[in-house]
Amino acid sequence: MALRHPDGEYAITAMYSVPDDAWYLELDQVAGQRNLVTAIVQVDGEIRTSRAWMRLRPELVEIIHDLRQEYMGFIDDDAFPSVLAELRATVSEADLPTVLKAAFGRGPDGNTMDGPPEPEPEPEPERQPVAGRTEPP
Repeated sequence: MALRHPDGEYAITAMYSVPDDAWYLELDQVAGQRNLVTAIVQVDGEIRTSRAWMRLRPELVEIIHDLRQEYMGFIDDDAFPSVLAELRATVSEADLPTVLKAAFGRGPDGNTMDGPPEPEPEPEPERQPVAGRTEPP
């Protein structure tokens, strides 16, 4: 995946390597066809460091890999609904959370998996006895 600078002089090429769990990034000068910088960025994250993806069916690994390549591991809130709709058409509801977590670190609701905690339930109000009635034991 090549990302060109608006003036067209430079481009960044990004490639994810599954065996290395790393992104290879290259900064190129387009006109001179010169590679200026190459960086290797090690990836961390539960799905990759635990190798949990190795237990997934090959078709899910392929989908996750393609999503990581296309979105570079990040998807913004505006793009998420359309990607979610597309995934729902190709992935079972049971597999959807796994794919979204592995590709973007998000759940089907769009929240990040390490996002804000669920709100605590409100405590029930204390019951007040009614005058003239006795509470059952």
